[in-house]
Amino acid sequence: MQPIIYLDENHPISEDRIDADALKTINRLKKYDYSAYLVGGSVRDLLLKITPKDFDISTSAKPEEVKSLFRNCLLIGKRFRLAHIRFGPKIFEVSTFRSGNTENDNFITNDNVFGSEEQDAKRRDFTINGLFYDPEAHAIIDYVEGLKDIKNRLLRTIGDPATRFKQDPVRMIRLLKFKARLNFEIEEETDKALRANINEIAKSSPDRVLGEIFKMLETKMTAPFFQLLIEYGFTDLLFPHLTRFLGANLKQTAFQFLSAADKQEIYSPEKNVLFACFLYPILEQKIQTHYLDQDKIPHLGEIFSLTRDLIHDTLVVPFPRFPRWMRETIAFILNSQFRLTPLDPKKRTRKFKLLGHKKFSLALRFLGLRANLDERCAREYAKIKRIKSKDR
Repeated sequence: MQPIIYLDENHPISEDRIDADALKTINRLKKYDYSAYLVGGSVRDLLLKITPKDFDISTSAKPEEVKSLFRNCLLIGKRFRLAHIRFGPKIFEVSTFRSGNTENDNFITNDNVFGSEEQDAKRRDFTINGLFYDPEAHAIIDYVEGLKDIKNRLLRTIGDPATRFKQDPVRMIRLLKFKARLNFEIEEETDKALRANINEIAKSSPDRVLGEIFKMLETKMTAPFFQLLIEYGFTDLLFPHLTRFLGANLKQTAFQFLSAADKQEIYSPEKNVLFACFLYPILEQKIQTHYLDQDKIPHLGEIFSLTRDLIHDTLVVPFPRFPRWMRETIAFILNSQFRLTPLDPKKRTRKFKLLGHKKFSLALRFLGLRANLDERCAREYAKIKRIKSKDR
């Protein structure tokens, strides 16, 4: 099959928006007679006039051949062998053209069968991610009609959607990630297959699923992403404990926190703070049920115990390798709220001792989100900000 070639007069990609070291990498591969292109998300984002986060490269060179050309290269991965080329703090991911598995519904456990550039384009997940860009020719190479779908703001799988989701169920999470981030519509057959195959997600590695969720938490679209996970039923499968306790009222509070975080003018995504947005309303409800409704005010040790159990049931049970340092940080953020805004306002707490804690800025950031909904939190937040500014 011959691709559609779009020359520079037919697309808006400008070379000055492409990282110079990415261009240097492509040029070196071509110098030694290998094909090499920008591929995937960077091409998509350049077409949408979004600054790419990464510049991935696809090439005819095998991983060992790439390594022989670059002293600053490290080969990684077993399921998917590829090269990382480092330029200072930057890492460029260089993958060899794969033939993939597009014609049957076998679950993919190994993706190291090399192939042609056409096969590589057709094994990718969505048409919007299946484009190559050749900087030398200033040309987009399109085997999957991806440019048309970008122009129409449409999300479509490459190949039969049900088959593609069964081969790699994490693609379903990625689909919702792109819908939330780009505000594209999902093509009708792709949407039907998504709804029909959500239970396939149980076959995926929890680590891969969590990795995709972590990536989404680094954007300013956390609230719409989680709304989509709930709408399509994925939270029932991925976070069953969260879904069980996060009723309509608590869900509204959680989304108000997330929306406030997404709208921060200077966005500094902290996954720990965003997970706290979901857990804090549940923790408040547990404190209300276990203590306040019985005219008891829990001491901090009892709150710490509730927090520990909540994090375990919500995050560790579905994701056994959820990072320990993150669990501890989330617990600190949640527990600190009851020192910054004590349940008994008359009781003295050592809240200002928290100011010197290395994680205090995260606890304060979450208090700032609470300040959007609670006047008392707003007063406390303003007071602490004043104290912090005087200490500088």
